[in-house]
Amino acid sequence: MAARNTARKRAFQILFEADQRGESVQTVLADWMRLARTDTRQPPVSEYTMQLVEGYAQYADRIEDLIATYAVDWEIDRMPVVDRNILRLGTYELVWMDETPDAVVIDEAVQLAKEFSTDDSPSFVNGLLGRFKDLKPNLRRQ
Repeated sequence: MAARNTARKRAFQILFEADQRGESVQTVLADWMRLARTDTRQPPVSEYTMQLVEGYAQYADRIEDLIATYAVDWEIDRMPVVDRNILRLGTYELVWMDETPDAVVIDEAVQLAKEFSTDDSPSFVNGLLGRFKDLKPNLRRQ
């Protein structure tokens, strides 16, 4: 399971970098893959990382709408950059991927928030993704 943890962390880093650079996640993913082929210090991009990043890109507009709708008192562009990218990744994996149990997705997102964000971020991420878990059947249909 450590491989999936690493893949999620790399997918988060790609989303974060894309957000910071103002580039598409596909562009940053391609940059990471190219760099991994040419620089032995750069770890390869796993299949699961690619699946997460490409899946997010496919549903990005819907994911943005969900976060904006359900993040009470937070505008998405005013959220800490780390938090919004953890939420983007977690929302995709939680709502559109069935192979990982919901509790694992939420726990992994909370762990990323603990590692990379503020003291308040883990509870914020947990609360919002927990809400999406409860609404998951309806979110997919919309």
